[in-house]
Amino acid sequence: MSLSNRVAIVTGSGRGIGRAIALRLAEAGANVVVNDIGDAEPVEAVVREIKAMGRQALPILADVSSASDVDRLVAAAIAAYGRIDILVNNAGIARDQLLLRMTEEDWDRVISVDLKSVFLCTKAVLKYMVKQRWGRIISIASIVGIVGNPGQANYASAKAGIIGFTRTIAKEVASRGITVNAIAPGFIDTEMTQRLKEEWKEELKKRIPLGYLGSPRDVAEAVAFLAGEEAGYITGHVLAVDGGMAISWL
Repeated sequence: MSLSNRVAIVTGSGRGIGRAIALRLAEAGANVVVNDIGDAEPVEAVVREIKAMGRQALPILADVSSASDVDRLVAAAIAAYGRIDILVNNAGIARDQLLLRMTEEDWDRVISVDLKSVFLCTKAVLKYMVKQRWGRIISIASIVGIVGNPGQANYASAKAGIIGFTRTIAKEVASRGITVNAIAPGFIDTEMTQRLKEEWKEELKKRIPLGYLGSPRDVAEAVAFLAGEEAGYITGHVLAVDGGMAISWL
């Protein structure tokens, strides 16, 4: 698989799954726009790792739930590289609470960061991909968006929205050589899951047929595949990277 000279934007790529995706795409040959919000140091660290591979990387701090920030992000990518070939909509947050205790602000912020950002970023890059008649849009959903999960009404709704959005936009742009897919991770070993008590982690593993938590690299490998020429006949698909967890819940 080669992504040589391709240009990728990966949102939320300063840490965790997004970081793994940015590094994997760079390994495959892509130049990467590394995006996150807030702290610049994690973003700069990812950029340094990519440049050490001999690839180009551009750090952009931006809130991808803001239309003006997204416009700035995409404009910077075009100014630096002249094209955008791959968009990975990875940025997301969780604010878990049972519905009767969930605030309107908790609902609105998760929908904005997790779902509205996908709309804004996809719309912003599509005009360039349409002109190129080539593009890969890959959004990170979740198996929670497929099966639901108590305490995550906002998160599950956002991730289910990504799935519906993916299938719709795939139909709209297929004739222009652009594929649009989603990945639905299960429980992945990230900073969030590392904070869980060991007994909770063991209980989680019991719900996963393969018996262990996935790694950010597992998700990154799936993204790299969908971004390549080899996946050119796949669009509108939702790929579960979950150790079989979704089938055990259904």
